[in-house]
Amino acid sequence: MIENLNKHAFASFGRLLRDSQPGRGFPQDDGWRISVRSCCAADAVYQHCTREVYLDFESGMTVLAVRTPQEQHCFYLDKPVCLLPGVEFAVFPYQEECAVRMALPAGAALVDGEPFRSDAELRLTDRVKLGEVYTLFYREEESGFLFKGETHPMYELTYVDRGHLHCVVEGNGYELRQGQLMLFAPNQFHMQYTDLDITARFLTIAFDLESELELRLADRVFELSSREADFLRALLRELEINDPLSGDMIRCQLRLLLLCLLRDNGRRRKKLKTPVAQRNENLIVSRTLQYIATHVYDKMSVESVAREAGVSTSHLTALFHRQMDISPGEYIRRVKLEESKNLIREGRLNFSQIAAALNYSTIHHFSRQFKDNFGVSPSEYAKSIRTE
Repeated sequence: MIENLNKHAFASFGRLLRDSQPGRGFPQDDGWRISVRSCCAADAVYQHCTREVYLDFESGMTVLAVRTPQEQHCFYLDKPVCLLPGVEFAVFPYQEECAVRMALPAGAALVDGEPFRSDAELRLTDRVKLGEVYTLFYREEESGFLFKGETHPMYELTYVDRGHLHCVVEGNGYELRQGQLMLFAPNQFHMQYTDLDITARFLTIAFDLESELELRLADRVFELSSREADFLRALLRELEINDPLSGDMIRCQLRLLLLCLLRDNGRRRKKLKTPVAQRNENLIVSRTLQYIATHVYDKMSVESVAREAGVSTSHLTALFHRQMDISPGEYIRRVKLEESKNLIREGRLNFSQIAAALNYSTIHHFSRQFKDNFGVSPSEYAKSIRTE
């Protein structure tokens, strides 16, 4: 970054002049040549002189780069200075163009050196760029909730505010408890569900994110600090305020949270290691979940799904219990029941048609499973929707 010009920081290169002095501190006798030079960034080169050189800004935002064999600095030239003999310097505009006043001893000349190239960034720029924010949902789901899964080209954040939530990412199961957060990377298949006796309140946000830095955010469970949780609380307050600036405030709070997670990633967040055998198992589970999600209207059994996955029924059952703490049969049942709720909300099919579409043997079988899972009958659920 460009530094403030003060006597302590500049001491290695020269001295600051008092601008209240006549001529702003420049020498006034005939032994000096005073000129005004226009500068542009493309022509900036290091120069030096065997004698002292006086410099002052004339117009435009002006940067003075100075260096010795030991150090290099870029200062904002907003006051007159006198450079020590032999100090290399370059003058260039901060934006488009600038002009400087210069005093050289009569008979002295500037010696050109190499072009100015700064390794340091002179402006503050975003290393992490938050793009579009597509969805932001704060939801409370009943016990037995199941989201059958999806993939999409953006990041997705899930934060559990109350209860706990199971997340399956590329076949690997995680349990998020209150105060924990997880991010799904672009194009990662992920699904979520709650236990039959547990409700969950959680926040999900889908967004684009770009960075010059390595983004080590996926496949981790983050235990939020109180400061990080405050960012989310402030974000949720903006949903209630909902004024013309709320969108900007939401983006600010989300970006602050992500920056904190990235900065602190190496110290207290450890990536969950996945050995080769575990990755193979995850792949089987992930493909199976995606198959079930896309064939929810087909007649499915554990045996038929295992055949599609290329494993035995017992192996698939063991994988589901180990990764998701649920049997494949129970998972198929819950996916179909969750889809039945969507169909009831749409209101285009009656209960018999819904049972037939989802390949239940009878409407009574469908109704009994629905009530066992959700605690209400399909008709009671339909009535509750109409009264909302």
